[in-house]
Amino acid sequence: MHKPYMRIPYTEALAAPTVFPESATTLRGAVAALQEFLTAPGPSARSSSTSRASTAVLTGAGISVASGLADYRGSKGTYRVNKSYRPIYYHEFLQNHEARKRYWARSFLGWTTLHGMPNAGHFAVKRLGESGLVQSVITQNVDSFHPKAHPDLPTIELHGYLRSCACTSCHQELPRDVFQNELARLNPAWAAFLQEILASGALDTEDPDDRRARGMKTNPDGDVDLPDAPYTTFRYPACPSCLTSPPTVGDCSRSTVEIDADGAWNPTSTAGILKPAVVMFGESIRGPVKAAAEHAIDSADRLLVLGTSLATYSAWRLAKQAKDRGLPIAIVNLGGVRGDDALSVDLGPSQGGRGGARIEMSTDELLPALVEQLRQSSNFGAVRESHDHAAEEHGASVFKDMMS
Repeated sequence: MHKPYMRIPYTEALAAPTVFPESATTLRGAVAALQEFLTAPGPSARSSSTSRASTAVLTGAGISVASGLADYRGSKGTYRVNKSYRPIYYHEFLQNHEARKRYWARSFLGWTTLHGMPNAGHFAVKRLGESGLVQSVITQNVDSFHPKAHPDLPTIELHGYLRSCACTSCHQELPRDVFQNELARLNPAWAAFLQEILASGALDTEDPDDRRARGMKTNPDGDVDLPDAPYTTFRYPACPSCLTSPPTVGDCSRSTVEIDADGAWNPTSTAGILKPAVVMFGESIRGPVKAAAEHAIDSADRLLVLGTSLATYSAWRLAKQAKDRGLPIAIVNLGGVRGDDALSVDLGPSQGGRGGARIEMSTDELLPALVEQLRQSSNFGAVRESHDHAAEEHGASVFKDMMS
């Protein structure tokens, strides 16, 4: 019997938020609110004049839009402009060889679009971590921009990452670049076609209308849809670890992993299927990752939510966990957020940012300005003044004169 597809939550626009405090409708006011939010003493810091309250950061697709990646629920997000879009579901990927062909063909074409760089918002989070104001980052994003931008600031990748594939049998990982090379080797006609569309610049434009005019649709996470493409011809490799040593199954017998003459996975196999190392729709978050995210909330004095509508339950429950603990919560997001009223119920229009904030502004605009203001104040602490990335300097300098 065909398993029904899960409903994708909150694909329509959420109600517009009420901004708190009222002054946070301007950049200067929003910076002031977040500065007060981040520097107010928390319960764990009140016993020491030198201790800082700790902040956990929870991010979503909105923080990566400035890096050129698509989001899901923004004004130009996939669910808003492509009503027919449906991501592949975990059980569908596991059970259907043809569905895997289609998924990997589209991912093969789209992988080149995912090689962007962290933007000024990511580097601002890095600076907040260096200052001691932020202790950990939980991200729903699978683009690896947070660990790239701030490798020394702990990042919990709640929904996994696209930089690797993972075997559904032995759970060993394979770098996605290596997997991409194998896909190209097994599918020379597709590889030649990819070079043609790269040369044409069809994947360079971020305009969805322009891409549709060129005969393709692009979706988040490197998914390029070519209507009427011959997906059935696509081939993908088997897990190299399972191919060398097939895993045992419940009755202690060996699984079978078979390949064709070129090394492509054969559907007579009972193991060795590689999937992206992300949490697919209908798949559960791994226990250790879930526990680490919950611990990060429990260890924090406050929560800063950046660039997410909290539409997925995995993110919403963390915000609710913080709210249930009585933590101050500040939310920066363009557009509405799931449970906006419940998360902001304790905020008043005339209060400052100490108890929380709700700001409707882009993170790549606000966060560098916040960092610059903190740097000019005594609240930033002893932070290294050297810049490891040109993007950091660019992101902050844009607003230096405005905030002085």
